[in-house]
Amino acid sequence: MPTDDPTSDPALALHPVRTDEVAQLTRLQRAAYAPWLPILGLEPLPYRADYSALLADHDAWFARGADGAEIGALILASHADHLLIWSVAVASDAARRGVGRALIAFAEAEAVRRNLAEVRLYTNALMARNIALYRRLGYRETHRETTPDGRNIVHMAKRVA
Repeated sequence: MPTDDPTSDPALALHPVRTDEVAQLTRLQRAAYAPWLPILGLEPLPYRADYSALLADHDAWFARGADGAEIGALILASHADHLLIWSVAVASDAARRGVGRALIAFAEAEAVRRNLAEVRLYTNALMARNIALYRRLGYRETHRETTPDGRNIVHMAKRVA
């Protein structure tokens, strides 16, 4: 599925996650974040989240490939002045094919649709590959924080409107 513009790939379809698909969402999130466990030394928030509870106030979409299989997921939270990308997860067999970039592009378009001028996200400082991708996509670091459980978090933002 590699293309110069992953959002134009007709084989990638986005569908809202239904309440009866929470188990699939949980499996995809855990599988996508599992490779980070040895690097971080603790479970990333998306790895251990309760998605039934999270979907009460977050929006989620699956990215499905041409065969209908879930290859990615996007979770967003709308705020008064920005849209937060809570999680971008890509199945390992779909990695490096533009799925993550397409999900982020969708989030940016969704922010514009919701009349929000900024998209924000955060990631662990040890996830250098992700931080580099976000920078290439126009996100700038706004600040860093260390959480009580020892996570070093990098906050990033991008103006979209």
